[in-house]
Amino acid sequence: MSLATIAYQVMWNRLISVVEEQAQALVRTAFSTSVREAGDLSAGVYNEHGDMLAQAVTGTPGHVNAMADAVPHFIRRIGRDNIHEGDVYITNDPWEGTGHLHDITVCTPSFHHGRLVGFFACTAHIVDIGGRGFGADANSVYEEGLYIPIMKLMVRGAVDQTLIRLIRGNVREPDQLVGDIYALATCNDIGHRRLSDMMTEFQLADLTGISEFILTNSREATLARIGALPRAEASGSMMIDGYDRPILLAVKVSFNGDHVLCDWEGTSGLDKKGINVPLVYTKAYSCYALKCAIAPDIPNNTASLAPFHVTAPEHSIVNALHPAPVALRHIIGHMVPDTVYDALDKILPAVVPAEGAGCLCNFQLSLRPRSDQPAAEGAGRAEVLTFNSGGTGARPTLDGMSATAFPSGVMTMPVEATEQVGPVIIWRKELRPDSGGAGQFRGGLGQYMEVGAREGHEFDFQAMFDRVHHPARGRRGGAPGAPTTIVRDDGTAMKGKGKQFVPSGRRVVMAFPGGAGYGDVTRRDRAAIRRDLALGYISEDMARALYGLSDTDIAMVMAASLKGEIG
Repeated sequence: MSLATIAYQVMWNRLISVVEEQAQALVRTAFSTSVREAGDLSAGVYNEHGDMLAQAVTGTPGHVNAMADAVPHFIRRIGRDNIHEGDVYITNDPWEGTGHLHDITVCTPSFHHGRLVGFFACTAHIVDIGGRGFGADANSVYEEGLYIPIMKLMVRGAVDQTLIRLIRGNVREPDQLVGDIYALATCNDIGHRRLSDMMTEFQLADLTGISEFILTNSREATLARIGALPRAEASGSMMIDGYDRPILLAVKVSFNGDHVLCDWEGTSGLDKKGINVPLVYTKAYSCYALKCAIAPDIPNNTASLAPFHVTAPEHSIVNALHPAPVALRHIIGHMVPDTVYDALDKILPAVVPAEGAGCLCNFQLSLRPRSDQPAAEGAGRAEVLTFNSGGTGARPTLDGMSATAFPSGVMTMPVEATEQVGPVIIWRKELRPDSGGAGQFRGGLGQYMEVGAREGHEFDFQAMFDRVHHPARGRRGGAPGAPTTIVRDDGTAMKGKGKQFVPSGRRVVMAFPGGAGYGDVTRRDRAAIRRDLALGYISEDMARALYGLSDTDIAMVMAASLKGEIG
C-alpha cells in the first residue's frame, strides 16, 4: 500500500468524522424534539460536482439517501455562476428534497482560499410547516403546508429576512422552526470549518484527489459484491393497511452482474390521501435495503449507491408526482425494505430478517384549551410530535429488537422530553408482552402507550400507524407479530390514520406492533424460552401454548426469577 493510498484512507476517515460532528452539532442545537431526541436528520459532504463523499452515521436512510440526489438540484437551480462564499440555500421541496414538506434541507457551498471545493448539506424533520398539520388528511400537497422552493436563505452571509418573516407567518411554531433552520445552517458551517482544517493539514487545494479515491474504491467494491451474486431475479409483495383501503406493494429484484434493479411494477396506484411516496424516497429505502443485504460494510456515498437502480410506474403510490399529497410518505416508504426482503429471501436464503413493524408508530397532538367551558388559567396551545417504534423482525440467527425503529433508525423519544414541550401526559409506556412473533428466533416486542392532555385541555390526535389489519409476517416458518391497536379509554374505536378529536379528560390507548418470528418455533432454544418468560417478554400462556413449556418448567422459571437468578 502506497503512502498516497494511506493518506487518502486517513482523509476518508476524517471526512466521516467531520460529517458526524456536523450531525451532532445539529442534535445539540436543534429546537425540535424530533431532531434532539429522535435523531430524525441527516448530514453529508459533497464534492464540487454534487457527488456525496461521506454521510454521518447519525441520521435516517430516507433522509441521507434522498439527500444524495438533492445537492445536484441545488446546483442546477441556483446556478454555478450564482454560488458565492457565505451563501446558504434552503428547500423543503418533496421531489427535489427528501419526500415531504416537513423535511427542510439546507445546503452550503464550501470555499477554501476563495475556491469552491464542495458542499455540505443537512436535513431535519420539523414539527410544523403550516397547512393541515402533520397528517394524512390533505387531498394535495398544496394543503400540506408552506412550500419553500430551492432558494437562498443567506446571500454572502446576510440572512433573507423577508423569507424568515414569510416562514414565521405561515407556521404554528415559528420560534421552533426558525431555530431549527439556523441550527441547520450552523451545523453546515461547522462541517465547512473542519473540512478547511483538514485541507490545510494535508495541503490540499481541492478535493479532486480524495474524491476520486473515495468514489473509485466504493464503486469497485460495490460492483465486486454484486458481481459475486447469482444472476437471478425474484418477486416480493406485501399488503399493508393504507388509509381507507389496503395497499399492495410489489417489487421484482434482479441481479444483473453490474447492477441490481428494483422494479415496483404492480404496486397500487396513488391514494387520495397523503400517504403517497415520491420516487426519491422509494429509491432511498430500496437502496438501503439492498445495501444492508449485499454490501453493508461499504460506506454510503454516490458511487456505492449508483449500482442500485430503482424504477416505478408514474402515479403509483411509490412514484407520486406533483401535486399528490405526500405528508406521511414514510408510512409506505418504511415498508419498502421488508417488501424487497420478501424477494431477496428467495435468492439469498438465511440473509434477511422477518418482517417487523416497519413504519414508525408516530402521532401528533394539537392541544388547546377545552372548548366546552371557559378556558382554565394557564391553558395554552401546543403541537407535540412523538416518535415511537414497534418491534423488528427476527433475524436468521438472532431475535428481533424490541421497540426499535427499522428501517428508519430513529430513536424513541423519552417521556420526559415529550411532556416538557406541551400540556401532554404520557400515562403508560412499556414493552408489550407476547407481541413478538414466535419462532426459532423471536420477533421484537412492540409497546403499550397511553396518552392524554393535562387538565383543562382537549386535543386533535393525528394517527400515523400501520400494521392494524396486516401484521408483520414471519419468515421460514416464523409466526406473525401482533397487530397495532388504538382505542380511547372509554372504549371508542379509533382509526390507524387521520385526525381524530379527543375531548378533555379522555386518553388514547395504543398497542404498537411486534416483529415477526424467524424459523420453526419447535427449534427455539429452551434456555431462551425460559429467559423470555422470566423477563416478561412472553406470558405463561404463550410459554405453555406456543413454546411447549410444562407447568413444572414455568413454576421453576418464575421461582428463579423472583430470586433474581434469571435476568
